[in-house]
Amino acid sequence: MGRTYLVEEGIGQYLTELSTKVKPYVTGLLIGQVSRMLPGGLLVLGVFMIATPELAKDGQNALRKLIFSVEKSLSKRRLWKPTEEEVSDRAALQICSATKKVVCRTYDVQDPKSSAKPADWKYQSALTASWVALGCTVNVNIHIPLLATSPNHDLEKNTKNGLNRWSKQIEDSVFLINGQVKDEDTELLEGQKKFRGNTQAGIQFSDVKVLTQLCQGASPRSTATVQVCSGSINLRGAVKCRAYIHSNKPKVKEAIQALKRDIINTLSDRCEILFEDLILNEGPQKKNVGREYHVLPQRLFVPVAGSSVMLSDYKFGDEAAGEIQERFVEMLDQPVQAEDMHIAEDISTVDICPVTDSPSDTPQAQLTKATLLLKLQQNMGLVVAAAVAVLASIFSFNYFSD
Repeated sequence: MGRTYLVEEGIGQYLTELSTKVKPYVTGLLIGQVSRMLPGGLLVLGVFMIATPELAKDGQNALRKLIFSVEKSLSKRRLWKPTEEEVSDRAALQICSATKKVVCRTYDVQDPKSSAKPADWKYQSALTASWVALGCTVNVNIHIPLLATSPNHDLEKNTKNGLNRWSKQIEDSVFLINGQVKDEDTELLEGQKKFRGNTQAGIQFSDVKVLTQLCQGASPRSTATVQVCSGSINLRGAVKCRAYIHSNKPKVKEAIQALKRDIINTLSDRCEILFEDLILNEGPQKKNVGREYHVLPQRLFVPVAGSSVMLSDYKFGDEAAGEIQERFVEMLDQPVQAEDMHIAEDISTVDICPVTDSPSDTPQAQLTKATLLLKLQQNMGLVVAAAVAVLASIFSFNYFSD
């Protein structure tokens, strides 16, 4: 039996309006145009195409290529891996502009040789009003060393590697939902009462605290790696994160997974946006010759009409509201009022610090190197312990932090 998609009636009206246009074909993504605008728990469901009868046959082949291209693009940017339990089917929706007939098929994006499977596409009302929302603020203070062997100070590559290590720390964090640690197999809304009279009908919101552990694994032993670095990148700030779950009985593990991914995605996306902006303004060949201080784009949320879900975007300080409004229309075909755009957080920064050699420090540096070499010859274990202590003081980590 094929998969069944339950779709809000308003989506059907939207697709019908698109099919009345005189263009021979119209394409788009289902549930999004760009993943950066989707909070945790929301994903690109598939691809749709509205075409004339003459283009219907070629359209299906084009849809299949689009589905796998979109998945490839998304997977390149992810700092997390899908679980084995997750559905890997993506929808290919084809609508005839003449007869209005809807044909839905699915492809398994984990299988490049996947063939089309039939699927049902059914419209229902009031589906978008019953989402469960989770939100948290995560304090970020990430120190990323720049290796001396990295050509031209490859900031983007080093930053991604650093964020990849940080993402594993987020994966291993403890999540308090409304002040409590809950078993992952319990229902998220267990013991909660539904809100009445809310303008966003049916929405349930959970406040989450994220406790990040320094020590990972059961082994008490630690090791340190000494590497020659040419500088460092420091990411600092507090980021607002949000996730949505749509289910009759959502599980805690599903909600936490969605929120973890939003935490990881939102910081990764901002860094990616910043580097894109730097390339546009300074060129890809620019070398980092001095200390640089940059401001990460701030996250903002906008409501979706007729739904309790909010979409997100990112804004640089000098961007006008009109530019963001144009982006929502262009990417999601959704008009947004300026007063409905809510900037969720304060400024977060990126500090790029090169290592500079000072003549007055040279003798002391030489003495330190000589002492370190002597101790290395005498007692390797003591040097490793000292290195761990130095690293701990540099990073100023606590065992638990918000």
